[in-house]
Amino acid sequence: MIYTAIDNFYLPEEQIKNSPSRKDGIDETTETTLRIYGCDLIQEAGILLRLPQAVMATGQVLFHRFYCKKSLAKFDVKIVAASCVWLASKLEENPKKARQVIIVFHRMECRRENLPIEHLDLFSKKYSELKVELSRTERHILKEMGFVCHVEHPHKFISNYLATLETPPELRQEAWNLANDSLRTTLCVRFRSEVVACGVVYAAARRFQVPLPENPPWWKAFDADKSGIGQVCRVLAHLYSLPKAQYISVCKDGKPFTFSSRSASSQAQSATKDISPAVGDAVDTKGTCGSANNDSRDGKTTTPHEMATDAKKSDTESNSLPIVGDSREDRRKGGESDRENERGRERDRVSRSHRDRGRDSDKESDRDRDKLKEHSHHRSRDRLKDSSDRSRHHSSRDRDYRESSHSSKDRRSRHH
Repeated sequence: MIYTAIDNFYLPEEQIKNSPSRKDGIDETTETTLRIYGCDLIQEAGILLRLPQAVMATGQVLFHRFYCKKSLAKFDVKIVAASCVWLASKLEENPKKARQVIIVFHRMECRRENLPIEHLDLFSKKYSELKVELSRTERHILKEMGFVCHVEHPHKFISNYLATLETPPELRQEAWNLANDSLRTTLCVRFRSEVVACGVVYAAARRFQVPLPENPPWWKAFDADKSGIGQVCRVLAHLYSLPKAQYISVCKDGKPFTFSSRSASSQAQSATKDISPAVGDAVDTKGTCGSANNDSRDGKTTTPHEMATDAKKSDTESNSLPIVGDSREDRRKGGESDRENERGRERDRVSRSHRDRGRDSDKESDRDRDKLKEHSHHRSRDRLKDSSDRSRHHSSRDRDYRESSHSSKDRRSRHH
């Protein structure tokens, strides 16, 4: 069989087990969970962006190839999944803008983490940082791939194989679904597309209890071996036994990557809420201890005048004590109000610029209309002048003709 594709990115199982993520201390279960989570993000984002299945399949293959060369501790799953979707859409000739990809991943993060769905401001600092990080990660992916991003999927072999084996039509949809699910595993970087296609056909036939020819073996006609088909079936069975994948932060710097600003700020707010009650309790205990000491005065009796002065001193001291929790909350509220004011000013500027542009365009259109009117008026005047000149010319010619005719008649009459 002659292969014309450049699909040569295949690794043995030992090299996949010794991936860069394992060298950074990430165990096999965590790596498998994060790989499945990233592929789920790519599949869901492709559906929301209305991309064909070929784009999502290419993005998942690029995702697995990238993490065979780079560690999960250095590149976060979320931004790599977004970059793979963006790159795959261009490779499969269905390009999407970076703005669309960022907005979709921002919305998915809000839904998955049960955050209030907020509008991502395109003029904010967060959006500009996400756009720069998206393009930077795409360059990292292309560099690691050596700009060889050709991918061959098992889907194009499934229909031919099933038609050759003359299987029932319901087997085709089941094999197609298994091929889509196989992209969440490392089968795409371990076996050729023909072997994966034979594996999903065999698994679908076993599920529907459809017998396949074994004398001679059917897989030899499709350039596959029985051991590879068995490994594909075992990997798929293990995939279906796992629970739903959840995001796990394994970054070395300890700062998880987020598309939403609230997911990071919620953690900071929870930390400040834990700190502020403790400080308030300390202030209250200090105040109560001071009042008890002032009341005791080492067992000495106090006059009403001294009691009044002590009460004034305690009031002034309590007023002078700093309230840490309130000040922090006021600062946070003030910062949020400043940000909202800046966003409002920016929107006003944009709206003013649009209004000015609309006014300028209206003025230009009015000028063009006036010019057209003047031009049409001048043309009508010219036409009237031409018509009047023609009429005068014709009238003069008629007069000359009449005069000449009369003169000729007179001459004839005189002659006679």
